[in-house]
Amino acid sequence: PLPGGLRSRLSRSPQPRQRPASWSCWSTGATSHAVYARGRALVHWLENHSVGLNTVYHNYTASQTFLNCRCQLIPDNGEVTVLQAGRHEFPFTFQLPETLATSFEGKHGSVRYWVKAKLHRPWSTVKKVKKEFTVIEPIDINTPALLAPQAGAKEKLARAWYCNRGQVSVTAKIDRKGYTPGEVIPIFAEIDNCTTRAVVPKAAIIQTQTFIARGTKKQKKSVVTSIVGDSIAAGKREVWHGRALKIPPVGPSILQCRIIQVEYSLKVCVDIPGTSKLLLELPLVIGTIPLHPFGSRTSSVSSQYSVNLDWLSTIPEQPEAPPEYSAVVSSPEAEQSLAPPCRSELGGILEGPFFAYIQEFRFRPPPLYSEIDPNPPSDNIRPRCMTC
Repeated sequence: PLPGGLRSRLSRSPQPRQRPASWSCWSTGATSHAVYARGRALVHWLENHSVGLNTVYHNYTASQTFLNCRCQLIPDNGEVTVLQAGRHEFPFTFQLPETLATSFEGKHGSVRYWVKAKLHRPWSTVKKVKKEFTVIEPIDINTPALLAPQAGAKEKLARAWYCNRGQVSVTAKIDRKGYTPGEVIPIFAEIDNCTTRAVVPKAAIIQTQTFIARGTKKQKKSVVTSIVGDSIAAGKREVWHGRALKIPPVGPSILQCRIIQVEYSLKVCVDIPGTSKLLLELPLVIGTIPLHPFGSRTSSVSSQYSVNLDWLSTIPEQPEAPPEYSAVVSSPEAEQSLAPPCRSELGGILEGPFFAYIQEFRFRPPPLYSEIDPNPPSDNIRPRCMTC
C-alpha cells in the first residue's frame, strides 16, 4: 500500500477543526494507526576558541516542547485490522493549547509544529506521513500596556582629537508601543545640532533575535526598514512632525518562549562626522490583532486611561416619556413648598439681619401658555422716537 498523504489543518480556535488521515492501499492488514501532533522550539550553535595549538568547540543546545499529543485511530491491541482495497479516511482532532509560540525560522533556532501519521502492518515496514503547519500567537495591541505612548531623549558631546565640537541632542516620541504589519508609525522628533559640522538624522525598525542555551545568549540584529532625514547644518534644529515609517510584512513578536525571543525597536540615530552615532531606542511590539477604531489614541486623555464602553449596551433605543406633573406633586404640596418659612421656625439659626429667602423652584408649576398676550400694548401710548 502507498500512503496517499496526510490531509490535516490545525488552528488556534477553541473548536479544533477535524480533518481525515487518508490512505490508498490494496487489501492489507494493520496492527495500529496513530496520528501525533508535535510542537517544539530548538536552539543550537557552536562556539570555538583556541587553546594552544588546539581548537576547542562548545556546543550550545536547548529545546522547549509546546505540543505533544497522540490520537489512536486503529487501537494497538495485538489484533490485525483488515483494510480492504481502496481509499480509507480516519478523522481526527487536536485541541491546541493557548500558550503556543509563533512559528519561527532563525539562524540559530526555530519553532516548528507538525503532525505525523504512522501505519503499522504485520511483517512490513511502518508507513509514515508528516505535514507541518503554522501557528500564529494572537497578540492584541488593544491593551493599556501596548497603547501607552513611548518617548525618550538623549544627547552626545561630539569630540575629535580631544577637541570639543559641541553637543547633539535628540528627543523622539511615538503614539503607542504596539503596531501591526502594514501600519504607519508617525515619528515626532526634535534634533538639535550645536556642533560645528552638519549631521544626518535617521530612523529604523530593528529586529532582534535572541537565542538562549545553557545560560548563554546569542543575538542577531537586522534592519527591517529605515528612513533618512535631511542634513542638519551646524547650529540648526530639525523637527519631525509625524514623519511616516511604514512597517513591512514581518513576523510578530515572540515573547512567551523561554529559549527564543523576537523583539522589535524603533531607533532614531544621528550620524555625527568624526565620532560615534547618537542612538535613541524606543521599544516596539509587533502584534497580530490590529488597533480597534475605539482604541485610537488621538487625544491625550485616551493615551493615559482605558475607556470602558460597557455602559453603551444599557442605553435604551427609545427613551421613556416623562411623567405628568400632577402625578408627581399635588396642589397642597406645591403651595406648601412655595410658602417662605416663618422667622420663628428658623429659631437661632440666623443671627443678625434676616437674610433673603431664595425660593426653591423644584415644584413650581410651569407657566401657562396662551396665544393671546395677557398684557397687550395700549393704543394711547405715543410711540417713542428712537433717535431722541
